[in-house]
Order: sequence, then C-alpha cells, then structure tokens
Amino acid sequence: MEYDDMLDRAIDETPDIEERESRFEVPDPEIRQEGNVTVVENFQALVDRLNRSESALLRYLQEELGTAAAIDESGRARLTGGFKRRRVAAAVDEYTRGHVICSECGLPDTRIVDQNGADVLKCDACGAIGGLGT
Repeated sequence: MEYDDMLDRAIDETPDIEERESRFEVPDPEIRQEGNVTVVENFQALVDRLNRSESALLRYLQEELGTAAAIDESGRARLTGGFKRRRVAAAVDEYTRGHVICSECGLPDTRIVDQNGADVLKCDACGAIGGLGT
C-alpha cells in the first residue's frame, strides 16, 4: 500500500469532529427575587465553573452592581436590591472576560497570582501573564 493510499484511508476513517464555539461555557445565573433581595441560586455552579473563590466573584458582583451581598448557608449569593437576570449575567460575563479568560490565547486555564504585590492573571496553557480586567 502506497503512502498516499494509506493517508487517504486514514482521512476517510477519521471521524468528523464537530466544532463547538467553546469548550468553556459559563452557566447563566439563575435569579430569584425574595422581597428586596436578589438570590443567585446557582452561585456555587458559577464559582466552580469559573474556578475562582466565592469571595472573589461576590466582591466583583458587589462592585459592578453597586450593592451589598452575602453568601447564605446554602451557598447562594444574596444581593441587596432587585436585579434582572440580564444585569447579573452581564456582570458575570465581564468577570469571565477580565478575570478568567486569557487575553493572549483565549483559554480559561488561568489563575490569579500575586506578582510584586499585584494580582495578575497567569495562563497555565500559554504562560502569558497579564493584568486583571476591570
């Protein structure tokens, strides 16, 4: 069997790979109103998927939404005030772009490290080091 024939056979037998937009998908925040409090029901799922601490994500949401917040005994985020899902989702997306996704390679394989007293985003995939987005 010639090389070209073997190559053609290998290509024919290789399964097609379905392209997906991304292997990294952040769940949409599940929001519920409790009086004057907005509860993010799936806060733990968001924290787990983003691979960040509860306090880091909660602090960012507080700053972006201009409100006080706490984590209840069930692990849900409780934001003071009434917020629409769209607004909370936009804040989570902004956090993801600036604090999780690498600006060089676009992968989520990052961690926040201290470098000379400043927090920076270090990518485990490509090795890039960059500032945190705001």
